[in-house]
Amino acid sequence: MSYPGYPPTGYPPFPGYPPTGQESSFPPPGQYPYPSGFPPMGGGAYPPAPSGGYPGAGGYPAPAGYPAPGGYPGAPHPGGAPSYPGGQGFGAPPGGAGFPGYPQPPTQSYGGGPAQVPLPGGFPGGAMPSQYPGGQSPYPSQINTESFPSYPVFSPVSLDYSSEPAAMTQGTHGTIRPAANFDAMRDAEVLRKAMKGFGTDEQAIIDVVANRSNDQRQKIKAAFKTMYGKDLIKDLKSELSGNMEELILALFMPPTYYDAWSLRNAMKGAGTQERVLIEILCTRTNQEIREIVRCYQSEFGRDLEKDIRSDTSGHFERLLVSMCQGNRDENQNVNHQLAQEDAQRLYQAGEGRLGTDESCFNMVLATRSFPQLKATMEAYSRMANRDLLSSVSREFSGNVESGLKTILQCALNRPAFFAERLYYSMKGAGTDDSTLVRIVVTRSEIDLVQIKQMFSQMYQKTLGTVIASDTSGDYRKLLLAIVGQ
Repeated sequence: MSYPGYPPTGYPPFPGYPPTGQESSFPPPGQYPYPSGFPPMGGGAYPPAPSGGYPGAGGYPAPAGYPAPGGYPGAPHPGGAPSYPGGQGFGAPPGGAGFPGYPQPPTQSYGGGPAQVPLPGGFPGGAMPSQYPGGQSPYPSQINTESFPSYPVFSPVSLDYSSEPAAMTQGTHGTIRPAANFDAMRDAEVLRKAMKGFGTDEQAIIDVVANRSNDQRQKIKAAFKTMYGKDLIKDLKSELSGNMEELILALFMPPTYYDAWSLRNAMKGAGTQERVLIEILCTRTNQEIREIVRCYQSEFGRDLEKDIRSDTSGHFERLLVSMCQGNRDENQNVNHQLAQEDAQRLYQAGEGRLGTDESCFNMVLATRSFPQLKATMEAYSRMANRDLLSSVSREFSGNVESGLKTILQCALNRPAFFAERLYYSMKGAGTDDSTLVRIVVTRSEIDLVQIKQMFSQMYQKTLGTVIASDTSGDYRKLLLAIVGQ
């Protein structure tokens, strides 16, 4: 099905695309890499709360700096091939209506600069929503879009990119919040009792760990060592095993260290887990990337860029080296003239010539801010009558394709990207537990609420239901406690 008002009238349908009978063919599922730890999403999906912590309607910038409606709905040309792999088209329920592209987020904020460094407690801007009115927030599909004929899912509240970063104006949408009346020594005692004597009281451990922010867990770790002269992590490792151990250890690592550790693990030994490299390096903010590079050096005594160079090659290596510079433009203003020029540049580097000029794609996707890339995607689809994601699929393959698409998907709708990663980590026989653990842990204080919403919208099942049917025992209990089922 096509969007109302898209493509803008006056464009002839793209001749001969897609080949007849192949309208719904996609790249095979599971081709993607995936990330963790972005700037918090700005959730246009939540109605402004009546009071406390969460800015009311007045706290939002006026809907000014958004590209004019009539721009890019994030969908491919009607009848065109879906831009994203996986069943029925991204965002469409199996067998249901829905456009065969990537769901648009209600509104998306892109953190830049210090605004989105989590303050103690792990909350950007320190603000914490006092409540979400009415419980469940509306899915983007429930918002009346009649007044925006060509914006499929456009929230009534729009963020002006030229104003202060959204992390300042919005509460967070993580499922884990700092516990009130927190007492690190009391928690350390509970954990000590749970591990003392014969057997382990896993439920007591779950109750503490799943209800404390990462910052609070670091304090529990310090209190444990002060009180008992023992290392909490070593004690936990000796009591736990398998996936439960991996999950608990991930929860006790500071976020930057966990990212650095994941990257090191992905490149250690024979073979490289390219998806992990893409998931982390293509999705973090400049500040996060610089901190990861420093942490990698101080903790493992190695240079991240050198490790990447020796473990990857070709255009994929260049893309990752660009990413680990942490130099993406983070100015939130969108330059529409530049978006138009970049769209032209990308068209001429790919679809508009024989062969592909990969360095041009690398330059644009590695340097432009996420809001700027979103505007470029809109300009590209107006100009080329095809969306940029599907052009990247046609021009590239393998890891470099996955990396470039990850950047574009994050510019469009970050929670949908993670929801899809989670879905594929549990789809089919067996579970990719490392990906499941990494995404649930790293997003738990950032945007797991939106990821859950997108997951239900895209797959007609809740994330909790899928986790429950794919995991078991205490591992399942702890995952569900984090996801907030």
